[in-house]
This record gives sequence, structure tokens and C-alpha cells, in this order.
Amino acid sequence: MRILNAEALTSHGNLRGRRDVVEILEAGLQAADPYNNTKKLIRVEGNRLIVGGADYEPTGSPVTGDAIFDLTETGRILVVGAGKGVQHVAKAIEEALGDRLTGGHVIAKHGDDLILERIGVTFGAHPVPDEGCVIGCQRILELLTDLHENDLVFTIAANGISSLLTLPVPGVTLEEVRETTYLMQIDRGAPTGDLNPIRNHLDQLKGGRISTRLQPATAIHILAIDPGDHDQLMHRNVWLHTLPEGSTFAQAVAMLKKWDAWEAAPASVRAFLERADRRWETVKADTFEKMSYRIFGVMPNSLGVVPTAMKKAAALGYRPIELVRGLGAEASQAGLVVASIATTIERCGIPFEPPCALFTSGELLVTVGQEKGIGGRNQEYAMSAALRIAGSPNIVVGAVDTDGTDGPGTQFVEGCEHLPSLAGGVVDGSTYQRACELGIDLRDELRHHNTTPALCRLDSGVVATHNISLNDLCVTLIMDRTVD
Repeated sequence: MRILNAEALTSHGNLRGRRDVVEILEAGLQAADPYNNTKKLIRVEGNRLIVGGADYEPTGSPVTGDAIFDLTETGRILVVGAGKGVQHVAKAIEEALGDRLTGGHVIAKHGDDLILERIGVTFGAHPVPDEGCVIGCQRILELLTDLHENDLVFTIAANGISSLLTLPVPGVTLEEVRETTYLMQIDRGAPTGDLNPIRNHLDQLKGGRISTRLQPATAIHILAIDPGDHDQLMHRNVWLHTLPEGSTFAQAVAMLKKWDAWEAAPASVRAFLERADRRWETVKADTFEKMSYRIFGVMPNSLGVVPTAMKKAAALGYRPIELVRGLGAEASQAGLVVASIATTIERCGIPFEPPCALFTSGELLVTVGQEKGIGGRNQEYAMSAALRIAGSPNIVVGAVDTDGTDGPGTQFVEGCEHLPSLAGGVVDGSTYQRACELGIDLRDELRHHNTTPALCRLDSGVVATHNISLNDLCVTLIMDRTVD
């Protein structure tokens, strides 16, 4: 089980609804595990290493079919990568290759269990990088020296790589990268897509630069996501850092200005971006496509989190409805809107007749500003929904980040080691009243972005094991119609 406190979550309030939500979330979280698919992608038959599978190829790939390597002629086989839950991909490679694997190194998130034996692991911070991220990058570079044409390197890119793979360019310090990241993502609430053109151009390995270090070896780039479209990966990617990158120095500057963060950014960062030294431009498609490589995505959407969770909802007797895909709104507002839709369904049977389950996915946002609370976006989604569904006998809301850690958690607050790093929350129509009885002001906690302590006291915070991130999974159950 990935949800570790299911008993506490289902011990109060709407018992049946909470049990159903926990089962649905559990099914989705179980699907967010790339281990089995990676084992299917990579297999050894005699002296042949076979890498391939139609489900895992990007649409429009110029080369298709299995990549086959004669192990009697293959030199070193290495694994490098970074991301939340990256070890689960690497573990499958370890087991597939056994003694044929030379070694490797990956950067995982603090709090992940160490599960690798042949591949080294350094733990770093997310969403704001720390010294561990830099050390991990240096250890990766130590491995990628003196590579030859008959060598083979597996790279792994998973959500969280943009923080964990951090090695600042000369003239910009780690602390200045940290300050810029915090300014954009935590203070201003900028989405990752707007932040990445900035940090991509402040880094020695992001934006495809790590792949230039693999030459002249052959690279197998494993993405812990849906394989997607090859053309998009080549020309519009800004976060899969083992692949070419589509932004420019000018766009990096524009993003800082868009979020009114230009003057607040460190002077060294502004100077470096304005200088736009071509030697530090990210790798573009025309350069990348001259390399020897294949790309595979081991988490195709058809086998993914939302379809699996929706199947579980259907098995439990709910009509599953995918309400929004790619939701990128402010978390508390998104929770309020979806909860309002749910109350309309409960009262009026429109636009859907209950029992039904509404699903949203994507990457929610939290604009923290100067607040120093402990929480996360899925917690804010759930807590905001709890205010709207207060008193409802038929609505239950659950929201989790699929990597098992919702937001920065305790990263920026000292003295809170006693609090778990929550994955999200589960609330129902009795949560608000329960909070009042315990003296918890949910509105005030939301204002201060301090959701974790409140949800823990309410036995409504989800504690889960760590794995890769496939963004947020939010489910809202409407069990029956209210009879006026």
C-alpha cells in the first residue's frame, strides 16, 4: 500500500465515502510506479540487450522498433539521472542488467528510501535545490569521462529533475539559483513552465547539456512520463533536461519580467542572462539529432494514474468523469470551484447525475508570498473544498501529489520535524465542523498556507510512500442526491 495511514483517514466522518476515496487514490498512486514498465522495456536474452516496446515510443519517432545491443561487443553500461522517485526506474535497470551493469549515479529527493545496490544515489532538495543536488551532478560527471563509441548510457528524467539536477554556471552561485527559484516559484507562484527557461540558462547540465557529456557513447533516454510526441520533445521541451531545450536567453529574461521579479533577482543572474553568451545556450534539436540516441517514455497515459483511478471508481459504483486535464490554477480556488460543481450535482443532478466521481489532474499552484506556513497545493485544494462542502452528507474530496510529497512541506520551516511530509488530504462534509470543535480556523490556516498542521490534527492528511511524480490526482465523490 502506498497510503500509509488509510485507517486514520477512514476512521471518522463519511466513513463509506472516505473508504472509497482512499481506495481510488490508492489505485492511482499504485499506477504511478514506473518499475514494471521499465522491466518490460529492458530485457536481456542471452548475449543480447533488447530495449523497446511500441507503447513506450514517442509518436513520430524517426527510428522505431527494438534497439538491440550485442553485449559481447558493448563496453561500459552506465545509468545516470535525476527526479522524484528516480530510483524506481533505476532499480528495474539494475535488475534487468545484473552483472552487465558497470555502474551509475542518480539524484533523488530527500526522504526517499535508498533502494539501489549497483547505482550510486545522492539525495537533494526539491523544489529549491541544495548542495546535495550539486554534489550529485559532480558525481555524475565523474562517471561520464573517457566514454567510447561502444559504451551505452541510460539516462532517466523524472518530474523534479529541474531542481535536483542543478550545477550552476560560473559566476552564479548555488545560493543565487536558490534565491531565484524561491522568488519565482514560491513567492510569485510562477508555474514550472515559466521558471524553467530561467534556470535552464543558469545551469551547466540542464537544457540537454548533460547529453553532450555522453558523446560518443550511445544514449537511451528514459522518460518517467508518457512518451509524447517526438517533434514536441525536440523543439518545445523545457524540462526534460536529457533532451534538447526550446527556450532562449531572451525568454528567460522575459519570464522574470512577466512575474515582476527582474529587479528582485540577484544581480549576477540578471547580468548572466542579459549577456546571453552563446557558449551557454541550451542544446537545440539540430545539435541533439546528430547524437546516437533513442527515447522511450515508460508511463504511457493509457496505463497511467487517472485511467487507473477512474476504473477503480467505476468498480465501486461511481460514474467516473474526467472534469479537467492539465489543471494549473491556484490550488485553493480550484478546490472551491470543483466543490461548487459537486454541490450543484448533489442538489440538482446537473450537469451529472450522482453517484459520480469527478477527476482533475495537472499541477496546481500556490502563491505563498512572504508566508512561512507548512503545506502544499493538494492540501490547499482539499481544505478549500472542505469549506464549500461543509454540512454535505454525500460529498468527499481527496487530492494527492502522485510522488507522495505535496509541495515543499517542511523544507523552509525550522522546528517542525515532528510533522510528516503529507501527500495531500481527504475531506468530507463534516471536516469543517470537526475543525471548529478542535479550535482550528480553516480559513485562517489557508490564508497563511499552513495546511499540514491542521490536516494532521484532523486525521485528514494523506501520508504516502515516495515514487515518481505524475502531477496531481484529485477526486471528488458525489454519492447521492440530497432530498430537500
